[in-house]
Amino acid sequence: MFYEVTQEIFDKLPTACFGAVAVRGLDNTRPIPALEEMLQQNIRLCETYFEDKKPKETPDILPYREAFRALDINPNKYLCSIEALLTRIAKKKGFPSINAAVDLGNAISIKYRLPIGAHDLDTMKDGLTVRLSQPGDTFVAFGATETEIPVPGEAIYVSGHEVRTRRWTWRQSEVGKITEETKAILFPIDGFTDVNEPQVRAATAEFVALLREYFGCEAETGFVDAAHPRFTFFE
Repeated sequence: MFYEVTQEIFDKLPTACFGAVAVRGLDNTRPIPALEEMLQQNIRLCETYFEDKKPKETPDILPYREAFRALDINPNKYLCSIEALLTRIAKKKGFPSINAAVDLGNAISIKYRLPIGAHDLDTMKDGLTVRLSQPGDTFVAFGATETEIPVPGEAIYVSGHEVRTRRWTWRQSEVGKITEETKAILFPIDGFTDVNEPQVRAATAEFVALLREYFGCEAETGFVDAAHPRFTFFE
């Protein structure tokens, strides 16, 4: 399988980079209290970090807002997933436990203040691509059944013509969501080589180590940038 980012995305975001963690043989059916506690601990640390700060005004989030503008996305109308998550936490609204794999992804995302997606690999034929939308692309919003059509030229995560995330890192689809029955997942970690590449690499390394520790599953990692636009895994 593959995870790739097209040149048209790098034309708009030349310094974009993406960590990737691919896992299979996952048992996500059981709760893992240690991961639930890790999530809550990282939430508490994040609440402290954002005391008297607005996430959208911090160096953690400003690069993503600028990237949204470069992609012709209004960052005030459509919040990057990490801005939405950190804004919720900064307001001390907390964040619920969902399932063990998602809890781990959220814990790492909050700790490193990076957007991290989660996509069920068993719902894909070949892999996942970050590109601009094309005719025939469709999207079903999380928790919905009605089909949406992305706007022309919208930055998307897509498998074939099934859009898995609209507006780059704004909103994921109902298709490919992570449930207790999910056994194989691709976690992309979005960043920038000139801003937070060390954090992207550190998050990737910690993520795969924790997956192996708590789930005992097979895992591979990759790094995608303009010079290396494709990560191939589980060949």
